[in-house]
Amino acid sequence: GVSHVLTLALQELSLLCKRDVNGVGMLYDLLRSRWLQALLKIYECLQHYLGKRPAPVTLQARALSREVIELLREAPQSGEIKELRRLLRSPHFKAALLSAHDTVAQKDFEPTLPPLPDNIPENEEAMRIVCLVKNNQPLGATIKRHELTGDITVARVIHGGLADRSGLLYAGDKLVEVNGVPVEGLEPEQVINIL
Repeated sequence: GVSHVLTLALQELSLLCKRDVNGVGMLYDLLRSRWLQALLKIYECLQHYLGKRPAPVTLQARALSREVIELLREAPQSGEIKELRRLLRSPHFKAALLSAHDTVAQKDFEPTLPPLPDNIPENEEAMRIVCLVKNNQPLGATIKRHELTGDITVARVIHGGLADRSGLLYAGDKLVEVNGVPVEGLEPEQVINIL
């Protein structure tokens, strides 16, 4: 792998170092550095994982779970079968675990956006549709009312926040709609509640 190639390169550089060739000493020290060695090991581990990535047995674990529950309903009712049926019907198992499994197995991570309307006037300003999926984390941006136009705009994007990491929102962007709700005429506080 990469570590073997690096070892061979270090052996070659070691010979050149003894001859005092310009810049070879610095390159030798760089290639011997602990941080580069650690980085290469991480790279090799990631490459190894990508090569042996587990594949899901089924893309529809929730549907399979429903089938199993139906089959268990017809089976003789022992304590174990009752417990298994109770576990398979629990909301935590169905909603959280199986739903998450199916989402990952189907690689269905991105939300779907509605299509753009065909009847946009020629003189209409360019508009960008931004979709940020946030959990309990804050958006990482502040909004304000523009002094001249009265529009709700992004006042600033906080470094490291969701909006900053996405690269989709910028200070000065005009908000037209949030979660399907038009923001024209709303106060910034009302828009924050929608966010």
